[in-house]
Formats: sequence, C-alpha cells, structure tokens
Amino acid sequence: MDFSFSERETYFRDRVKGFIDQQIRPRQAEFDAQHDAGERWKVIPVIEEMKEKAKAAGLWNFFMPPHSGQSHVDDSFVFEGTQLTNLEYALCAEEMGKVGWASECFNCSAPDTGNMEVLHRYGTREQKERWLRPLMNGEIRSAFLMTEPAVASSDATNIETSIVRDGDEYVINGTKWWSSGVGDPRCKIAITMGKTNPDASRHSQQSQVLVPMDAPGVTIKRMLSVYGYDHAPHGHGEVVLKDVRVPVENVLLGEGRGFEIAQGRLGPGRIHHCMRTIGTAETAIEAMAKRLLSRVAFGKRIADHSVWEERIARARIDIEMTRLLCLKAADMMDKAGNKSAQLEIAMIKVQAPNMALQILDDAIQAHGGAGVSSDFHLAHDWAAMRTLRFADGPDEVHNRAIARNEFGKYAEFKADRPSSGDLAVSR
Repeated sequence: MDFSFSERETYFRDRVKGFIDQQIRPRQAEFDAQHDAGERWKVIPVIEEMKEKAKAAGLWNFFMPPHSGQSHVDDSFVFEGTQLTNLEYALCAEEMGKVGWASECFNCSAPDTGNMEVLHRYGTREQKERWLRPLMNGEIRSAFLMTEPAVASSDATNIETSIVRDGDEYVINGTKWWSSGVGDPRCKIAITMGKTNPDASRHSQQSQVLVPMDAPGVTIKRMLSVYGYDHAPHGHGEVVLKDVRVPVENVLLGEGRGFEIAQGRLGPGRIHHCMRTIGTAETAIEAMAKRLLSRVAFGKRIADHSVWEERIARARIDIEMTRLLCLKAADMMDKAGNKSAQLEIAMIKVQAPNMALQILDDAIQAHGGAGVSSDFHLAHDWAAMRTLRFADGPDEVHNRAIARNEFGKYAEFKADRPSSGDLAVSR
C-alpha cells in the first residue's frame, strides 16, 4: 500500500494552491466589500475576473472524471477542461475548501458540478449544446430541484412533485425547497425530479426533466436562510412549480430513470463536499492555533493550558484520519466505480462534516466572543458545515446503510441463549 502522491496529483494540487494563494486569497477584502455592497443577489465582479484568469491558466473544470468505461447517451460532445480522477481532484478540492468562494473561480462549485456530470453522462447532444456548453464555459449557473417541504426527502421515493405528459409536453406541479443556486441571476436551468408514474415500482416512479428557470409557472417563493446567513448571491430557494410546461425532449435518460440518475449524481457530489470540508477544517485548526499562541490568560499563553493541547492534538488526528478515508473513497470510485464505493462514500459523508464541526466549535471557543462574530469566518463556516449533515442525505440515512452492511456480515449469527421474548416473559 503506497500512501505517497503521484507526480500528477501533486502537480495539480500545487498549481491550485498556488493560484489560490497568489490570486484569490489576496482579494478576500475586495470580495467581502463587493459581496456586502448593494443588491444581495448579483454577480460579483472579482469572481468573474478570477474565472477568466483560472481559465487562461488551464485551471478549469477539474471535477469531471474520465469515462472509466462508462457508456454515455451521447459521446460526440467534447467536455472541455482538465479532467482529473476523483483522487486527483480530492487534493485540489481540499485547497478550494480553504477559501469559501474559490471553487467557483475554477468552475468547480455545486450544484453546477453535479448537474454538468448528469448532462454529460445522460444528456442528448441537443441538451448538451443548450445547457452543458454554457455551464462548462462558466456563463450560466444551475440548480437541482429535489427536496420538498411536505415530505421527508431523505427518502427520494417520497417526493410528490408530479410530471404528467400532455401530448408533446410535460406538465409539472409541485413545491421544492433548499434549491441551492436559484438566487443567482445567472441561474438559467434546473434539473427537476418528480413522479411521472406513481403506480410504477417504488424506484421507477421518478423522472428528471430540464426546466428553464424562466419557464411560465416557475416562481421563487422565497430565499431561505441558514442559521441567519442568506448565502447570497448563491442562496437556497423555495421554488413553486405551477402548471409548468416543458417539451418531452427535456426528460433525461427516459421516464422512470430519475432515481437511477439521482444515485449516480449524489455519490460524487457527496465526496466533493467532504473534500472541501477537510480544507475548511484545516483553516479552522490554523486559526485556533494562532489564536491560542497569541493570547495570554492566567499568566501564560492559552496554548500552554493542557485542555487546549488536548483539543489541538485531537483536531490534527481527526483531520488526518478523515483525509485518509476520503482519499480511500475517491480511489475506490476511480478503480471500481461509484457503486462499489457506496459504503466508503457513506462513511466519509458522516465523518467529514462532524469532524469539521467539532474543530470549528473548538476554534470558536478559542476566540471567545470574537468567534461568534462576523469578524472571523468561523461562525459562518460552522453554519455551512452544519448544513452538510443534511445535504445529500442526512447522517441517519448513511449510518443506516453502514449499519445494515455491518449486520449483514453476521446474518447467520444466533444467540447462544434465549431472550425474554423467546421465554414469553411478561412485565
């Protein structure tokens, strides 16, 4: 087992890190000023400037893994960008996670990455030309409409949005929320999941269709906040679809294939989040260590109090363990496919946000009152990390899958003595 990185892995990681350190991080104050000034839902000029620089430097569209033998609906469209394996991308995504707005500069931000992969794998040539090409070029943004307020959407089979065929069109009715990206004025297309056949088998009822955001009947009812943060200009919206009509050609892969697409889309999305989360955790431990070394309490540096030595040590151990699990999952996805890595993806999806949350909480504690203020990014990062325990499936769903796999190893196990139930004991 070789834990060393390849020349290609370190090459792209170092190039991304160098670009962030030299081009993006020095512009943080400018970004903050543009972000806070005027209208909340807008295009931020410094990001657009960085996108052009990154594209010119060949640091663009890293996230799309090579075919790996998978067949696509259409193979004639050439996806432009440096296509890295999941393992190669993991190291780059970690660096992007250290600065909140860095991912978009490389055209590697959610939900566009997942949507582009869906279009690349399952879209027709016509669908790709209309929607994938401008997404690939960073000209528009997109959304993924799946979660609904009226049902437990952790079980995708629960969704109630109806997609009814009427001649050459589908008529869509339903309400979605936590639709990330709809606040951006450049959001032009939403991949929408709903039911085309409620009477089909449980996992064949759903379909995914392409819904232009300017289609009649599409209404952004409100933008939602996350622990008081609006996450502008990206944001998360509640979207009402009322008698929305789209051509039948807008269906992806075919009727009844929506659940299949969702499973394929969410796997890579989950691990991308985890990769960036490790970067956030690295930023948090750095901020915590510097604070502890620079402040004095009760006659000595806070860093010299044993409780903080324990917390710093635990944070470093947890980061390293989590990174290894994340890299293992990415490597398995590359070598054996997303389905074979389902268990590892589930484990890292639970572990990474919880790890980062604990380190951020300790970092906030180290900063005292300053930690919960907007003077530092710790409170904002904590709120964002907390949402990842829901995003792309809550902890409980992933833990259930992990536990069932574990119980399955001992399916033939029999207790060596009877239980109270076997003896009909009553209480």
